[in-house]
Amino acid sequence: MKITFEQIGIIHTPFTTKENMPIQPKGAIGIKGKIILNKEYIKGLKDLNGYSHIILLYYFHKSKSYELQTKPFLDDTKRGVFSTRAPKRPNGIGMSVVRLLNIEKDILYIENVDMLDGTPLLDIKPYVSYFDDHKGITNGWIENKTDDISLVKSDERFK
Repeated sequence: MKITFEQIGIIHTPFTTKENMPIQPKGAIGIKGKIILNKEYIKGLKDLNGYSHIILLYYFHKSKSYELQTKPFLDDTKRGVFSTRAPKRPNGIGMSVVRLLNIEKDILYIENVDMLDGTPLLDIKPYVSYFDDHKGITNGWIENKTDDISLVKSDERFK
């Protein structure tokens, strides 16, 4: 079965190379970007401005291959790709929860961006705390490795 997606917009950020980018939105606090939505999707933004945060689903357009075991940014041990958020994946789909600052026609102003400039946007979903904030979460191998997430930056390992 062939599955295809259409880009609904483009994400613009200050990051033109992967090196030294934040690796998660929590490590990108205060860094602003914007989304230019394709004009035919503007009507889909109705009522989104009532949300403080949105979930962005996007395509890792600079990751061309993948390995099933990879060394993630927060660890020196090879881990299964599905236990990481590494950008090199069988289907290069990324996800970030960002702060929605404002919407002006086809432009969404966002904050806490951790993706490359020019990233193709696949979908937008509202972050709903009632649905998305779960109790009793366990964090697998990453437990206790995120204390200084703002200090961890992207490097050359996922070229």
